[in-house]
Amino acid sequence: HVDCDAFYAAIEKRDAPALADRPLIVGGGRRGVVATACYIARTRGVRSAMPMFQALRLCPDAVVVRPDMEKYAAVGRAVRALMLRLTPLVEPLSIDEAFMDLSGTERLHGASPASALARFARMVECELGITVSIGLAANKFLAKIASDLDKPRGFAVLGVAEAPAFLAAKPVSFIWGIGKASAARLARDGYVTIADLQRADETELMRRYGSEGLRLARLARGRDLRRVQPERAAKTVSAETTFEQDVAALRPLEQALWSLSERVSRRMKAKALAGTTVTLKLKTAGFRLRTRARSLALPTQLADEIFGSGRTLLQREADGTPFRLIGIGVSNLVGAEAAAAADLIGSGDSRTGARERAVDQLRARFGAAAVIRGLA
Repeated sequence: HVDCDAFYAAIEKRDAPALADRPLIVGGGRRGVVATACYIARTRGVRSAMPMFQALRLCPDAVVVRPDMEKYAAVGRAVRALMLRLTPLVEPLSIDEAFMDLSGTERLHGASPASALARFARMVECELGITVSIGLAANKFLAKIASDLDKPRGFAVLGVAEAPAFLAAKPVSFIWGIGKASAARLARDGYVTIADLQRADETELMRRYGSEGLRLARLARGRDLRRVQPERAAKTVSAETTFEQDVAALRPLEQALWSLSERVSRRMKAKALAGTTVTLKLKTAGFRLRTRARSLALPTQLADEIFGSGRTLLQREADGTPFRLIGIGVSNLVGAEAAAAADLIGSGDSRTGARERAVDQLRARFGAAAVIRGLA
């Protein structure tokens, strides 16, 4: 498992060497959240997804930089290209981390996987100016654990034989997929540490928890049969924004929703995807999350249809509650050809699709500002 170290912050420091010894936070304004923080800021307690006001309270001298996702994506693609020189079996988990299967590559590279990965880490640092941490193991579960053991610029190997002893004292929440609710349930049943799971009979765990019990029994002993899957299909396409000030009125919420719907639509068109479930996300001023979903009769990638479904959901929620965040997403994804077929069948007004594609063509030719659309 390869994980870039403080990825966004590392890129910003690379591009502005004067920031090398400064605490740096990549994130939104005081109303936003931390996208990532450099390791200096992390020593002050700053963490990803932390509200900006809290991060700046902990680290008031931090330099705050707005995210530049296009730049980060370009570096992410460059790292991925270097990975693919080692093996075609690369399974991306996010923009800055991936699993790699180096089985059988010794003859190809004239070196062991450990040596090849060490060369890869040096290459990333020399060519791209950032660092990575690497975990080498016999399976995904152990590799992911190993990559986190010695950050930043870490390289750790975790063997199957030593894994049970290494894992024993860890809490059950150390196993991926075990959140607070699952950990509380396991604790009620007497499973507090991974050692408790190791002592349990596999059949008993399956009787209590079904297939999840089998997964827990295996991972507790360091066994993981999942293969590296080079192609990971997208499950959802979404976008969200955090307001500088809480918003309660319907009209400005709708305006923000329209902009996000256009953004989601552009991404879906770029990836040749369409979807049948639209999900609205709202976060109140008190940080309570609301999600509401609506299923469509036919798949779509059109901003008008995404917005129309989201607007219906929003109108039910806009009851005077002040919101700090709004988001929209599309899931249950299929290929874009399904959306084209839906147009032929006649989902809604077929003129909507034609009009929207004409706007897309104008923007592609003359720029995003060539056509500015308003709300009815």
